[in-house]
Formats: sequence, structure tokens, C-alpha cells
Amino acid sequence: MRVILADDAALVRQGLARLLEDNGFEVVAELGDADRLLNCVSELRPDLVVVDIRMPPTHTVEGLIAAIDIKRDHPHVGVMVLSQHLETRYAVQLLSGDAGGVGYMLKERVADISEFADALRRVAGGGSAVDPEMVSRLLGRRSRRSTGDLLSPREREVLALLAEGRSNQAIAQHLFINAKTVESHVAAIFSKLGLLPEPAHHRRVLAALTHLQTKDLDPNG
Repeated sequence: MRVILADDAALVRQGLARLLEDNGFEVVAELGDADRLLNCVSELRPDLVVVDIRMPPTHTVEGLIAAIDIKRDHPHVGVMVLSQHLETRYAVQLLSGDAGGVGYMLKERVADISEFADALRRVAGGGSAVDPEMVSRLLGRRSRRSTGDLLSPREREVLALLAEGRSNQAIAQHLFINAKTVESHVAAIFSKLGLLPEPAHHRRVLAALTHLQTKDLDPNG
């Protein structure tokens, strides 16, 4: 699996490159800024791009905007945003696309290397991997603006695990409940969010995240 890395911190970039190579990935390019990233993707046609958010010249959201541009121009290339920061506005724009193959994870929360490698493979294969902290932030903001919680505590747990890209069976094992119960929770979640079920698992999850972010931005929500 061919990967391009984009991170302005040389030590982080080199350490991540070694980690990926030790887990069977081929790092075909390492970049320290976002300006060259789109051209590099066009030239090298990787399976996956791993990019930080804050990169030169302004160290704000250059990497995230580059990720959005990559998914627009190269929808079959997986994009994993790996950062120390949560940035919901552009992140939701990236995650709500129809192409799939997107992820957003926080560096500090990557504790299990094998799980991280699995998440990268899932994104490269067209799936999703969203850090539960992103889900919690969106859900938390929505809850504070409403008269009561939109979802039950268990449904919030299930949604967070869905956003990580986990299957119903994996969620059942994680929560020590049966798969039928998970199916019921999933159906309830999308019913409460007013979303129709769709065949693409990750698209339903990301649609839910987008819905929550929209409600958060709505002054009447």
C-alpha cells in the first residue's frame, strides 16, 4: 500500500514513516508543507495520504484544506487527517463527502499501533475512521443547545463506535451486548436524526456527524 506523508515536523514525519514501513506500508513521499501535496498525489497516485492540519505558511488549516482538495480531485485516494488539533468546520466538510475513504484521528490518542494500521487500511479501502473525540464534541455541543439529549447514553456510545468504522459485530463485542441489540440502537440513532438508512455504512455515520454539526451552527437549533 503506497502512502504519502505530509507533516511539517521532521521528527514526527520520519518516525511515522518508519512505523508505517514496519507495518507493511510503502512510503512513497514525505512532505513538510501542503503546497506540493496535490501535485504529488497527481504524480504518484498513492493509495493513501496521511496529513497534519496545521502546516506552513500560516500553520492554521492548510493540511485539512489540502485533504478536501485531494478528495475532490482524487476520490479514490484515501485521506487520513492525523493531528494534535480538532477543527470541526473543515473536518465535517471533508467527512461528509460521498467518496468515502476518509479519516480523522488525534495523534495523542493513537495508543495501539496495530489498531492505527488497521484504521489506515480501512480508510485506504474506502471506509472511515473518525476519532471518538470528534464525535463527542459534536454530540456534546448539540446536547447543550437542546432541552434534552437527542440520543441516549448508549446510543451515543454506539454512534461513536460507528464513526470509528467498526462493524455491528465489533461494537457488540466492545459493549458486551448482542448484535441484534446493536442493530436496534443503530436504527434508533438514524430515526432520531431523521436519516434514512443507506447501504454504505460509513456514509450514514458521516451524514449523522454532518447533521449534528449543522444543528450546532443553527441559532434556532
